[in-house]
Amino acid sequence: MGRFPGLYFDIGKKARDVLYKDYAKQPPTYFNYHCFKWNFDLSCETQEILPGLTTVFRFVIPDSSNVEVRFMQNYFGIASGVGVKAYQQGPFKGNGYNPIVNFSGVIGRTLFSLGTDISFDISTKTFDQFTAGLSFNGPFLIASLTLDDKFDTLKASCYRELNPLTRTAIAAELKHSPLLNGSTTLTIGAQHALFPFTLIKARANTEAKITTLIRLELWEKVLVSMNGEVDCWATNKISKIGLSVALRA
Repeated sequence: MGRFPGLYFDIGKKARDVLYKDYAKQPPTYFNYHCFKWNFDLSCETQEILPGLTTVFRFVIPDSSNVEVRFMQNYFGIASGVGVKAYQQGPFKGNGYNPIVNFSGVIGRTLFSLGTDISFDISTKTFDQFTAGLSFNGPFLIASLTLDDKFDTLKASCYRELNPLTRTAIAAELKHSPLLNGSTTLTIGAQHALFPFTLIKARANTEAKITTLIRLELWEKVLVSMNGEVDCWATNKISKIGLSVALRA
């Protein structure tokens, strides 16, 4: 059994990938033109500077940017970074950004790990975010439990890979927010590769929203994802149509 627990971002990552990855979505601050909402997400990770030490650059334009240093060693993984984040939410008007520092740490092994993630807003001298979570990575099931949104949201997720050759997998997430006297949402999803270059995903939740996605891999470097969402309780059933394009080196 391996000894590396990964980073805090890895807790619940496989379930999040099935349920949310590649679905078109906007950060809190975004560009807006009529009914179109859009943004750019650019990231780059350097090769190891020293054993276990890497650097990650990420820019979510116009919402935020961050430079992070990651260090993974036996039984622990830590990450620390600095960046800026737009202090407004909604369509971008260029009013300004607040400096943010963040730190996350995980201890454990490949089988079991626990950790926390903290972000501090220097301008307002308040915590922008702090979360905590634990993960169990079994040979047949991966499960996680996290407290998000300043410990106001409880999330439990699980992931099961059915066929690695066709990337067939299922996942579920149970979310309760706010923690006291809040509502509970269950989201379930699945993915399957019809062909090596075509991935189909779908998810549904107890809020009567059904979302499907088709991702095409073009020329090994370009990923094009198209998704649509149906709100069964809304007057206008098709509430969202999204498109995302990813370029990778």
